[in-house]
This record gives sequence, C-alpha cells and structure tokens, in this order.
Amino acid sequence: MSQINLKEIKAISYERAEIKNGYTDQSLRVNLDANDIIINPIKEEIKNKFIGGKGYDLWLMWNAVSGDTKWNDPENAICISSGPLGGTPGYPGGGKSIVTAISPLTGAPIDSNVGGYFGPYKKFSGFDVIQVDGKAKKDAIIFIDGIEGKIKIFEATDLPTDSYELSDALTRHFDKDKPVNVSVVTSGPGAEHTFFGCLNFSWWDAGRKRVRYKQAGRGGIGTVFADKKIKAIVARFGAISMKSNNPADLEGLKLVTKSHAKEIRELDPKQNRMSLVGTTHLVPIMNDHDCLPVHNFKFGSHPESRVIGEEVYEHIFDKGFDGCWKGCTVACSHGVKDFSPFTGPYRGKKVFVDGPEYETVAGCGSNLGIFDAQTILEINFYCDAYGLDTISVGTSLAFVMECFENKLITPDHTGGMDLSFGNRFNALEIIHQMAKGEGFGAIVGKGIRQMKQIFSKNFGADLAFMQDIGMESKGLEFSEYITKESLAQQGGYGLALKGPQHDEAWLIFLDMVHNFMPTFEDKAEALHWFPMFRTWFGLCGLCKLPWNDIIPEDNKNTSEPAKVAKHLGWYADFFSAVTGRKSGPDDLLAMSEGVYNFQRIFNLKMGFGTREHDALPYRAVGPVTVEEYESRQKRYDDQLKEKYDLDISNMSSKEKVAALRQRREEQYELLKDAVYERRGWDNNGIPTVATVKRLGIDFPEVLEVLKKNGVV
Repeated sequence: MSQINLKEIKAISYERAEIKNGYTDQSLRVNLDANDIIINPIKEEIKNKFIGGKGYDLWLMWNAVSGDTKWNDPENAICISSGPLGGTPGYPGGGKSIVTAISPLTGAPIDSNVGGYFGPYKKFSGFDVIQVDGKAKKDAIIFIDGIEGKIKIFEATDLPTDSYELSDALTRHFDKDKPVNVSVVTSGPGAEHTFFGCLNFSWWDAGRKRVRYKQAGRGGIGTVFADKKIKAIVARFGAISMKSNNPADLEGLKLVTKSHAKEIRELDPKQNRMSLVGTTHLVPIMNDHDCLPVHNFKFGSHPESRVIGEEVYEHIFDKGFDGCWKGCTVACSHGVKDFSPFTGPYRGKKVFVDGPEYETVAGCGSNLGIFDAQTILEINFYCDAYGLDTISVGTSLAFVMECFENKLITPDHTGGMDLSFGNRFNALEIIHQMAKGEGFGAIVGKGIRQMKQIFSKNFGADLAFMQDIGMESKGLEFSEYITKESLAQQGGYGLALKGPQHDEAWLIFLDMVHNFMPTFEDKAEALHWFPMFRTWFGLCGLCKLPWNDIIPEDNKNTSEPAKVAKHLGWYADFFSAVTGRKSGPDDLLAMSEGVYNFQRIFNLKMGFGTREHDALPYRAVGPVTVEEYESRQKRYDDQLKEKYDLDISNMSSKEKVAALRQRREEQYELLKDAVYERRGWDNNGIPTVATVKRLGIDFPEVLEVLKKNGVV
C-alpha cells in the first residue's frame, strides 16, 4: 500500500511528563465508546505497592471491571506498561512491555511479556501505562506521538488485513524519514475469528531496513483487541540514551549495565549460543531429557528431533544483530529472510519470518508429529501474520490429532481432512481456516476447553478421555514441556495464576535432573520463590533470559545455584540505581509478593482462583494410555515397585496405569497443600486476611472479595 488515508476523529496536545527515576507518574486512558483521551496521575501509594508493569496493569484492570465482566464486554480493559527499568538501552532484556486483559480463554486476567520498542516508546512519550477500554464503532487506530506531544484517534478503512503488511505500512506512514522512531501493536484476521489471538509488537530493524515483530501471545489478548475494533496502537519517539529514564544514580546504572552485558557477550557463546540460535538450543536438550512434547505430550522424545533443532536453524537464520531492544546482548530474536510459503495467500512470495522460537518448534513441530523445518517456518509466519498464538495453535491441533487418531472425530467432522499426526498440509489448512473463521478451523479456534464440550455434545466423543488428554488448565493451552516426571513443574503449571505457562516457574531441570528439591517443602519453597522473582521482571519491564539462561561460570559452586545469586545482586543494583529505592534481592521478592497475591484475588473476583481451578489434565501428571505407559515401561514399573512398594508381577499394563495414577494424583494434591501453606493461603488456595494485611494489599474491595469467599 503506497498511501494510507486515515480520518482523524479526536486529537489532543499534551506536555510530555518529565521522567524521574524511571517513572512518569502518569497513565493514559483511551475510551473508544466516547473517543475520550484522559491523562491521569498515578498516586505514590499505587507506585509503592504495584511498582509498575504488570502491577500497574492489574490495578487499572481491577478498577475497570466487575466480577461479572466478560472478555467481550466494553469495560474489559487492555493495559500496557513497561515498568521503571524498561527502556534502559544496553541492559540485556531491557525493552519489554507487559500487556493484560480479561482472557477469552480463561475468563480471568491474562498477562503477556513481550519485546519490541512499544513499551519504552510509550513510556518516554509520557505514560507509565496505557488503558484502552470501550469499543470503537469502526476500525480505529490510536497514535501516541511523543515527539510532537499529541495523541490521536483515527478511523481506519481499507487497510491491509494481516499484521505484517499493516505494521509495515503504518510504520512508514507515521515517520517515513525515520521509521526507527515508530513501534506498532497489531493483531490480525485470526484474532477476529479465534479465542487465542495474539498481538504483534514491532520494532524497526535498521540493519535489514524492515519491520520486525515480537508477540504477546498468550490468552487471547489479540482477540480482545480485535473485538474492540482496534486496528493498531502506534507509539512514536526519538533518540533514547542511558539518561532517558533520569536514573537516581547514572554512574551506578552504567556500571551494572556494563557488567551484565559483558558477561552475556563472553558466556553465551560457551553456553546456549542464543545470539546464534535463539531458544532453538532447547530442542535437543528437551529431547535428551524426555521433555520434548511429541504427539500431544504423549511422548518426550523422537529420533527425528534433530531435523528441527538448533543445528538446522543456525544455518537458516539470517545473519545480523537480532536484539528486540537497543543493545541487548542476548540478541535472541532471529529470523529467516526470503522464505517462500507453499500454501496460503503468500504462496510463492518472498517473506521474512520472525522466528521460530523453541515454543513454536515444539508446539507446531514435534507435538504435531511434524519434523520439517520448512513447515514449522510456514506455520510460524502465518500465525504471526494472522495474529495467532503459536502455543495455543500447536497444543490445540495436537489435541485434535489425538482425537482423530482415536476416532473421537472423523473426516465427517473435519470437512474431509485427515488430521492424523504428521499431516502438515492439513495442519496448515486448519490455520488458514482459523484466519477466516471457516470450516473445522473455526471450531479449533475456540481452544481445547470448548472443543472438549463440542466434541462430546455434537460428536459423541468420550469426555473423560478428552479431559485426560486435553492439555489445558484454567482454559489456557499448555506451553511446550513434558511434566510427567517433575512434580514441581506440575505445580509450576497447575498453580500458575494465568494458566499453564512456563514463565511463572520453570523447574523441570532443578527438580527432575538435579534433584534440588526432594521434599514437598523444598518444592513448595521453589514454587514460592521462582514465581515471585519472575513476577518481578514483569513489574519492571525486563526479560528473564539474562537472569538464569546465561549464568556465571562459578555459579554451580554457590550455596543456591538455582537462584543465580550474582545476577540477583545485579538486578537489585539495577533497580536501586534507576529508582533511588535502595533494594536487595529480598526486597525485590517482597515487591512481587504483593502483586502476585493481588492477582490471585483478582482471579477470585472473576469467579476463579480456588483449589479446583488448580487442577491439571492427567497427562501432565502421568501416562493416560497403555501405549504411553509401555513407552516408558521400565521407568514406571520401577517406580511402582521401589517408590510405592507394590507387587506388580501379576498386574496388566492397564492395572499398572490405574495404580500409578492413584498415587500420582495423591502426590499432586499433597503438593497443593504444601504450596498453599508456604504462600500464606488457606486450604482452598485463597490468600488469608493475615497475608493480605502483611503485604499491604488489604484494600476494602480486596477484603470484600475474600469475605464473599468465606475468608474472614
């Protein structure tokens, strides 16, 4: 598109707030019902309790919605914040945004941590957080111009439909001379027709002279975006330096930034090589440890996994700097240029693919029985262009394929398509259908929780079996790790506030490989500590990869190697230098604990957040089928004999499956008890009044929610 024509329907001029110690102390609200643009101050009390990032998002959302609000109600608010440390150039992982909304999949708050330049540009334009609510009558674009000091709402028509073309066109439209000054948030046609639409956050790749993308993938925030008829939110800002956050201690900030960046440059080539292969380095590691999802999480490894791992992508990825923020030394955001899709609207054209990352390779590759790098690239490309979360797409399709192979659904239901594992062409066809809201793809786009009900009610499928193999919890599809042999990671998924996403607590290796947490108490401590610290990254606008994916060479010799104490010290120094709030590692955890418990109570406000909602499909806990048991028979037989002291000599495989299930389900319930106690929650998984008072979140409305749920 050579020219874009937009109709301006509302505009205000504003004086950009001065940033002090990482904060503007202002929020921006855009209400699309009335086309109101409102700038509000952020109170000191809120800053101290909620810190920024996800904390600010949740606080604004809490005040925007009632317990009866549904995802597609006008009052559902999309909030985007970056946090006080966000936008620090040169600090590894310093450019993140955190976006939240009530999820179409879960009915509760969902949050996604995403790269790109939007979060920093929005903040330096004068706003710690933005809130968009209401619904536009026609397709709308919101433009935040931090250079000119203007905010505008446009009515948009005849724009490109997919995210790639739209972001590129808008970037060039809003600053044709300096496209690096523009960052765009978009969804796509898939977000309009599914419950797991994602958002693409852009940045201008100066080396390649093109727009690049990162995704806020989880929970369907893109679907909310599309429902509000938002075509894009655009932020424009100019030059950024270490001084832009106006840190309390500039020299201290320079020192800690230099130290952490230097370590990444020196150690990444020796450890994970993320600057070359991104997160695809995880594929062989997960395969070797029986943690790579294969055939709907049934198996944990496959002999063909090598053809979709790091060695392949190292040669496919385009060479050049691939950081999604200025000067990030991890630089893991790789892509493939001049890729030619073999299906869909881009068939035969040359495109740039942003990715794939591990989750896409595992979810849309091995979990579907697709061991072909080119197909995974094509799925990656179209999911991004259509605005679809690759994790939910992969996990949902894997569920469909297992249902098909077990004849729970047939070609009569799928429009004649064979959806057996490994059928890459029909997997792609489903994705194209999702983008159009057509055919069987329209059903798949509703997510696993709804598919189970549809298949049972309309097709007569076995609901109990689908409950066991449908890899969702709280309504959110699983991210791509096998958890059967890690009770701690089962808790990391089942007890995660937003659903089974690894960014809250990834404990597989610490538990399963290193045996760092042999007791329930050890696991409970880890399931308290790790979610708290990972929450902190979301409060401050940071990426977690530089924390524990690249570690000091002597880290294994420390008293608690899992915590990476040296890096914790650096993060505390980072926070202190920017905000002037002198902090140590324990202080960072205290910041997180208040927000974490507030989110649990927010879930409770929306009708969730109790023990029953922390349930898992049994496949996340143990083998569902005889085939699954017998694929690891020696392991499971030994456990029944040695761990549970059972005589299995006369037991059939079916009887062994049942015996193991009983004991593993008991173990998971005991884990819940231990974790609830450690977190200061009651036996139903609800924070106690004493806990919320200790954390300083005993607001009247919080106490009222607790009272309604029998906590006094």
